[in-house]
Amino acid sequence: MSSLLHMADSGSRALSYLLGALSIGLAGAVFATSMAPTAIAQWTLEVFGVSFVALFSVLVFISLFAWVRMGQFVARKDFWLEVGLHGANGVSTLALTFTLLGISLGIGTLAEQELTPETVQPIIGDLTKHFSLAFLTTVVGLPSAAILRALLSISHQRLAEEERS
Repeated sequence: MSSLLHMADSGSRALSYLLGALSIGLAGAVFATSMAPTAIAQWTLEVFGVSFVALFSVLVFISLFAWVRMGQFVARKDFWLEVGLHGANGVSTLALTFTLLGISLGIGTLAEQELTPETVQPIIGDLTKHFSLAFLTTVVGLPSAAILRALLSISHQRLAEEERS
């Protein structure tokens, strides 16, 4: 029972960190764009899609959960470091996978339709929509993965040094 309570506590703390980071990011986006939060959320789902947002959120949560557990159970810090690093690596893999998907969909758009003066504008619109997915997933995913890796590695090193003292 105690183990279950510790897991729930860790999950709650990790979710709090995730939602806090999301709130700060949303506030920054509102400040930078002067768009309403609902408009930013709608744009995010349109550009990235539900699947990317959901998978990205789960992988970030896994990394944050491992980071919290690493601090709570110092004796198993190496195990939780590995779990967290795999989650962070999953974020970068997801970003690059969606980058390739967006490029493939964009190229597929060109291959499926005949290019005439009348069809150029809609085809270019579809192409840029897919390329937007491709490049934005990389712009969001790779720095996020780097931040998660740094958070985990630096925290692990700090715990190791405290253990030696």
